[in-house]
Amino acid sequence: MKHSFLDQYSDRDSIIHRLDPRGKLVVTTAFIAAVVMTPFGSWLAYGLYFIVIAALIALSRLPVSHFIKRSLVIIPFVLLVAAFVPFFKEGEVAGSYNLWLWNISVTHSGLQVLYNIMIKAWLSILCLILLTSTTSFNNILKGLEQLKMPKVIVMIMSFMYRYIFLLTDEVLRMKQARDSRNFGGGRKLWQIGTVGSMIGTLFIRSYERGERVYASMVARGFDGHARTLGQLQFSRRDALFIAVLGTVLVSISLINLVY
Repeated sequence: MKHSFLDQYSDRDSIIHRLDPRGKLVVTTAFIAAVVMTPFGSWLAYGLYFIVIAALIALSRLPVSHFIKRSLVIIPFVLLVAAFVPFFKEGEVAGSYNLWLWNISVTHSGLQVLYNIMIKAWLSILCLILLTSTTSFNNILKGLEQLKMPKVIVMIMSFMYRYIFLLTDEVLRMKQARDSRNFGGGRKLWQIGTVGSMIGTLFIRSYERGERVYASMVARGFDGHARTLGQLQFSRRDALFIAVLGTVLVSISLINLVY
């Protein structure tokens, strides 16, 4: 399987790629915080935030289709969580539906909350995709560590990213072995039992492999720190990037208060 789906374009060269990971992490956090704290119904602010993220995407020289595909994968999960808001939010009824013994009503205020949640989620997702697409995952971990994020969290993220490929490869091998034994035939109950056995086997194999990998890492001097071939260097360009984006975000907030 392909082992670079998260930071697929991180090795390209652009103004955004050359920025220090710590600066990009700070700006990403500030952008998401600004978007999340924007009051509901602030459509002008949402439009300005979109212009900012669109400009950064243009500077990264990455294909727009990459951002669309990645965001469309995550948006359904956000919609699944927020889809029930219009039915439980009090306010003026926009529509009423009979579902067997229940009468379900959708309110205008609930729909407005849903629209705002989806917009905020989409803008935040675009920002995160930009970060991971222009920065290698090892440099992200190194930046988080130098920004004083707890070492245990950085280590868990590192293992999660490394092991997800091993687990996926293991699942694919088990699926191939299952299909070669004519898994499509037989009763449904037998298929459910086979899948349950596969899950249990995967857990045991993952645990055993984790023990072996950890013992190998400790034997090679692993101390829990994120390692990269080069050292991170924070330059004036990175400080200017943070200052400009910070000023833009503050300006958008002030414009939103005025209008």
